[in-house]
Amino acid sequence: MGAEGQQGGQWAEVTPDAARRLVTAAVEAFAERGYHATTTRDIAGRAGMSPAALYIHYKTKEELLYRISIVGHRLALDILRRARDGAGSPADRLSEAVRSFVRWHAEHHTTARVVQYELGALAEEHYAEIVTLRRDTDAAVRAIIEDGVAAGEFAAPDVPGTTLAVLSLCIDVARWFNAEGKRTPDEVGELYADLALRMVGYAKK
Repeated sequence: MGAEGQQGGQWAEVTPDAARRLVTAAVEAFAERGYHATTTRDIAGRAGMSPAALYIHYKTKEELLYRISIVGHRLALDILRRARDGAGSPADRLSEAVRSFVRWHAEHHTTARVVQYELGALAEEHYAEIVTLRRDTDAAVRAIIEDGVAAGEFAAPDVPGTTLAVLSLCIDVARWFNAEGKRTPDEVGELYADLALRMVGYAKK
């Protein structure tokens, strides 16, 4: 497994260990080959297990994708809610939200690619659940921007549109980030936090 797959913290809630190994193997397979081109045999092989052993923990390949999606979206939402509810001015909170959200998408870019770009393969009921989490994610960022506008810190005439732009900027990091590239996750986070403040029309006083 790759370095990111070894980072067990993000999958701590997935138990037992065999189920967690299957999740990390599925993340790598889906990110590398795409959901539809990946077979359960591919996933089991990466986890060092037999296909039969996979079905003990997950009835279908889609159930694995759902598990990855729900955990990833909850983690992302928690990051943004902590920033929304944190101390400081709206500018401070937006900076923290973007910085942390971007860092997660960079540090866990393999997972994030699957979480953000394989939604179309989910079953209808699972997709609906993920959409609700994505709406909550949007609402967390929008609340910070609304606070900034109300306080006179931000000049964002279209708050919903600006919220979408900020989130899209952050999420796209998962698509292009390279751990061997010139920028670290922290550096990208700092850069994007500054860009987000520009997008909301923040002017330092």
